[in-house]
Amino acid sequence: MQRLTKIKLSLIPAVIMAGIMALIGSVSAATGSRITSFSLQDPNTVIDQAGRRLVIQKAFRRVISLYGAHTENLFSLGLLAEIIGVSQHDDYPPQARGKPVFSYHDDPEKFLAARPDLVLIRPMIDRGYPHFVAMLEKSGITIVSLQPGTIEEMFTYWTILGLLTGKRDQAQGMIARFKHSIDEFKKLSRLGVNRKRVYFEAIHNKMKTFTADSMAIFALESAGGINIAADAKPVRNTNIAYYGKERILSRASEIDVFLAQHGAMNRPTVSIIKQEPGFHIIKAVAMDQIYIIDEKIVARPTMRLLEGIYRIGTYLYPAIFDERASKILIKH
Repeated sequence: MQRLTKIKLSLIPAVIMAGIMALIGSVSAATGSRITSFSLQDPNTVIDQAGRRLVIQKAFRRVISLYGAHTENLFSLGLLAEIIGVSQHDDYPPQARGKPVFSYHDDPEKFLAARPDLVLIRPMIDRGYPHFVAMLEKSGITIVSLQPGTIEEMFTYWTILGLLTGKRDQAQGMIARFKHSIDEFKKLSRLGVNRKRVYFEAIHNKMKTFTADSMAIFALESAGGINIAADAKPVRNTNIAYYGKERILSRASEIDVFLAQHGAMNRPTVSIIKQEPGFHIIKAVAMDQIYIIDEKIVARPTMRLLEGIYRIGTYLYPAIFDERASKILIKH
């Protein structure tokens, strides 16, 4: 059930308010079913996705991050000494590789020895490893579980990270820079005469795509692409949507570009897509307009979404996404 939230309007800067109001908002316009499950109740109180209510009295100074997006964002907020541990596969930014590695498979004693005052996780860990989480909490370690699914949620998520770590102003700065960069990318993409129609694959062997309000589709549309599967329905209230081969092939003549994410859940290659039975009739496949993109730059709630937008833009409109577009990344 969605939580109602009381907010002291006069105390919250406009850029934060925009994110908060979007989060408090009702249901996702695209799915009609997802209800936001984390929020700011007031400028200093957070409710995470497990329902934990945390009143922030002072900034946390010894943070272990067990999710790559948390790690990236903490570094973006300027937290270097405060990050005392990261998860096993965290490799961005490069400084993350020099941090001690922790895992929810570790003995809780390893965490206790590091003396963190905050461990940042995501809902998957809460659901899959409740005993591990409970042991840390019983030892007095604060746990916060967050993973946004939409761009508006991402802004509030950044705001929460800023509140937790005493980097409120830096979080506002991230939001402002991101929004400004998006505006610049959108202005650039409008220079294209013929907008490209794109099928964006999420999981190849399941013939799944993304919901219309997902970060991946936001990246595609910010680059000027048209989502051919805007009517896809979500799978189990997630940002992944089932489309199916029959529906893909029914739009075969309309698909100008076939875009596929590559990551832990999907490892396609151009060859695999070309050899998929029936796919030879897809316009994009016949015209060699198949592109693979790293999921970390299109599906994670970090500033690197800007890199994902730029990369998609170079696939769709190489004549437009040239030095002008690269300067947007350098600038922000």
